[in-house]
Amino acid sequence: MTQNWRPATQLVHGGTLRSQYGETSEAIYLTQGFVYETAEAAEARFKGESEGFIYARYGSPTNDMFEKRMCMLEGAEEARATASGMAAVAAAILCQLKSGDHIVAARALFGSCRWVVETLAPKYGIECTLVDGRSLENWEKAIRKSTKVFFLESPTNPTLEVIDIAGVAKLANQIGARVVVDNVFATPLFQKPLELGAHIVVYSATKHIDGQGRCLGGVVLSDSEWVAEHLQDYFRHTGPAMSPFNAWTLLKGIETLPLRVRQQTESAAKIADFLADQKKVARVIYPGRADHPQADIIAKQMTGGSTLVCLELKGGKEAAFALQNALEVVKISNNLGDAKSLITHPATTTHKNLTDEARAELGISAGTLRLSAGIEDSQDLLEDFARALEKVPA
Repeated sequence: MTQNWRPATQLVHGGTLRSQYGETSEAIYLTQGFVYETAEAAEARFKGESEGFIYARYGSPTNDMFEKRMCMLEGAEEARATASGMAAVAAAILCQLKSGDHIVAARALFGSCRWVVETLAPKYGIECTLVDGRSLENWEKAIRKSTKVFFLESPTNPTLEVIDIAGVAKLANQIGARVVVDNVFATPLFQKPLELGAHIVVYSATKHIDGQGRCLGGVVLSDSEWVAEHLQDYFRHTGPAMSPFNAWTLLKGIETLPLRVRQQTESAAKIADFLADQKKVARVIYPGRADHPQADIIAKQMTGGSTLVCLELKGGKEAAFALQNALEVVKISNNLGDAKSLITHPATTTHKNLTDEARAELGISAGTLRLSAGIEDSQDLLEDFARALEKVPA
């Protein structure tokens, strides 16, 4: 029955466990451990001969509800909830690699994601090659005999490049490698990486899934065999588990995900169209516009635009800062996916640790801004930008 539910229904009812009290809202199980009726029951639980929870680092009823609900939405067999989005990324990549293995990653990554593959992994003998992910030829040329993982974001942070997930997955399958996709910018509503051939999907649940600036969280989703073979022991023994309270908060957030994302996307599209006509704006990149460089791929793998807009002002950093400082409704913050509209300057925040050359390769200039549209009235947001642009030096 539940398999036939549509996403909005899944996100309200999926995976719900109720105690003997029949509560309407999911219960929060704030406990580190669990008790057993007998010593024999404890032994059977630890042997895996009986189902049940052992320790909150391994899982809890609240976390289990969140994981099951995400599996329903994503079309995955198994999920593990983590303390943050970066805990999910690190776990998904490192749990399946050893010294001598090789990662091919798209160079357009969030700064911390790029640090994991470019700086952290090599410390443990895992090599990495960064490629311009827009071309499948670049992925193919980077393949080695030791290549085990392909890693990408699509759309990318912050310039909203789009990568052909099905094409990358086809290359990976030819060599027995696995594709890990960070699907945060598309949200699970607009893009289904597993259906496109990817093997593992990760989210920062801090973003759209919570969507209200309250807590950190992440999740890794894949098939049962991969989780059992690679992720389960890593997860248990390194301890990146999500707290039950955060899992409960995310369960509340996910109920309204379709409503929020729909409004955010409608506003983002309107703002993108408005900004594209402004003389002080050099360019606008938005997955819902026909002039997006990968519009053909977007049509094949995404069912909606995005809640994010990337824009570049002609006046560089001075203009970018002037616009940010003049906005009233839109707030300056490096977060995204929030109910509040947020804007950030990647060159001095999320991507500040990259070299000037690396930022230039990604299309991040001193005038680049990333907007995350919120759920405010679209007209108020348009008027906010119109007022702010008047204060930007010509």
